[in-house]
Amino acid sequence: MQVSSLNEVKIYSLSAGRSLPEWLSDRKKRALQKKNADVRRRIELIQDFDMPTVSTKIKVSRDGQYIMAAGTYKPRIRCFDTYQLSLKFERCLDSEVVTFEILSDDYSKIVFLQCDRYVEFHSQHGRYYRTRIPKFGRDFSYHYPSCDLYFVGASSEVYRLNLEQGRYLNSLQTDASENNVCDINPVHGLFATGAAEGKVECWDPRTRNRVGVLDCALSSVTADTEIDGLPSISALKFNGALNVAVGTSTGQVLLYDLRSSSPLIVKDHQYGLPIKSVQFQEPLDLIISADSRIIKMWNKDTGKIFTSMEPEHDINDICLYPKSGMLLTANEDPKMNIYYIPVLGPAPKWCSFLDNLTEELEENPESTVYDDYKFVTRKDLENLGLTHLIGSPLLRAYMHGFFMDVRLYHKVKIMVNPFAYEEYRKEKIRQKIEETRAQRVQLKKLPKVNKELALKLIEEEEEQQLTRKKKQKNLPNILADDRFKVMFENPDFQVDEKSEEFRLLNPLVSKISEKRKKKLKILEQQEAQEQEEEEEPEGKPSDAESSETSDDEKGWVEEVRKQRKLLRQEEKVKRQERFKEDQQTTLKPQFFEIKAGEEFRSFKDSAKKQKLMKKTLGDRLKLEEKLGTLSVSDTTVGSKQMTFKLKKSGQQKKQQEAEKQHHQERKKLRRSAGHLKSKRGRRGPF
Repeated sequence: MQVSSLNEVKIYSLSAGRSLPEWLSDRKKRALQKKNADVRRRIELIQDFDMPTVSTKIKVSRDGQYIMAAGTYKPRIRCFDTYQLSLKFERCLDSEVVTFEILSDDYSKIVFLQCDRYVEFHSQHGRYYRTRIPKFGRDFSYHYPSCDLYFVGASSEVYRLNLEQGRYLNSLQTDASENNVCDINPVHGLFATGAAEGKVECWDPRTRNRVGVLDCALSSVTADTEIDGLPSISALKFNGALNVAVGTSTGQVLLYDLRSSSPLIVKDHQYGLPIKSVQFQEPLDLIISADSRIIKMWNKDTGKIFTSMEPEHDINDICLYPKSGMLLTANEDPKMNIYYIPVLGPAPKWCSFLDNLTEELEENPESTVYDDYKFVTRKDLENLGLTHLIGSPLLRAYMHGFFMDVRLYHKVKIMVNPFAYEEYRKEKIRQKIEETRAQRVQLKKLPKVNKELALKLIEEEEEQQLTRKKKQKNLPNILADDRFKVMFENPDFQVDEKSEEFRLLNPLVSKISEKRKKKLKILEQQEAQEQEEEEEPEGKPSDAESSETSDDEKGWVEEVRKQRKLLRQEEKVKRQERFKEDQQTTLKPQFFEIKAGEEFRSFKDSAKKQKLMKKTLGDRLKLEEKLGTLSVSDTTVGSKQMTFKLKKSGQQKKQQEAEKQHHQERKKLRRSAGHLKSKRGRRGPF
């Protein structure tokens, strides 16, 4: 079960987790539950609540006991019994279901509109009757007082089928070319159709006359919206006697009062996708609208977002379980989603345990733990040599790093550093030995890491003890504080006194550190000689040292200048070394080949061209007249005529020369052939 929260509204996804195949035996299912944590944690609210490939429509019967869903492939209908939490029956159909309607309180009377123009009537035992409508249908509604079915589709007509008489009645003629959706008001029975031209036509079933038209296409276009093409009506739903919600193909939802032609509010989904379904949630005055990507819940008075959900797969239909906080969705996926939102209402009677479960989760919130993933930074990826995986599905970007599979991380780490485990094992053994030593009677000696810093802290503490008054409180000691324990144990925290930053920030430390180093050597010798004696190595600062540490600002400035001079000298030495290396390196000349058919042109030609391009058009024309490539002459009409001679490239010159040689050779051959013929004619036949 996944928990998400938006605007402090918790949404529980009950269908999240891995689903087990039907053909698995109970023994294998139990084994999987022991091994796999995802299978063990999942909640299977209704057994086998899915479709083979895709689910297209989902509805709940009026008594709330049955959930019916249509899907494919093969085209079928499935009925789930909520009291038994399992599948009641399954029926396969001849063609895909466009939409269906449950006419009775239970599953005993159902009407299916199919994609091949057929309308099927089903009873408890199966298919009862089948008929056909003249045009392809897209939606239908049932008028309970007159027992009429109203079909809309790829036609301007609305077909009426009376179930009491068992025959078609006169159709209603609309002004639209095609009608996409329709709905009947449950209070006063007003029939409305949504047209492809973006209009909603309202009809009175008693007189079969049109009583009003709403132009939703113009109203949906506001200053903030950008649309491509004319918006058509894709969803329609009545609420009470006066309100109607209209969804467009461009992603807007318009709420109307039937007494006004302008909408009360226009809500844009911001995705530009057709609205699939619109539902009303009356206790909280909410409208639930869905396109193929997102489900939005918003206040019908203010338009303020209450919460939203974005499933992994595209949405085909949604259904709000009556008088509860459960929401069912049909998706482009075999699994149908079940969401429970406690704010909308209580859980249904057949799954009342959800209320107790969610209350326990709210009382004991658990932090999110990624057991199967390892968090790595970009530096870790560089060390492992996995930077080429950035952007692939194997790495999921998160904050300043990435999540990767733990198994992949361990495999790569073993390949990069095969002796890592041995080093880890030795380090653990060393830590265990040190822990056992800590339990013995210890000598107070300096730590292994940052000895000079520890000695400085000890000296400062002793000075404070001498100068502190009786009433003053004891200041905390860093050496005794566990928070700074790692700084004196881990060699990664060793202070680098040769670094540039340390030398500039602490210019007077060098003098003091020399004396401390001498003290450290003396202390180390004492520890080596007196290992058996349990004495504390103490080092009290002398008067000379205390006087040196309390130097004035002038001495500090002079020391900083000295350090800067030393740093500059070091930089000069480094530059000289680099210069010597550069002199020793010999540069080899590079040769470039000219492509076949091209001539080498000197750099002077390019310079001449640049100079020519900088000159004005008049100067360039005068130059070309001098060279003879351009001639200007006056015509009889009074205008001027200009003729140009194009310069020939090197390839063209070569081709012309080759053609001339070829013509000369052919002339010579012809002459020689003619000379031979004349000789033969003089001599006569042999």
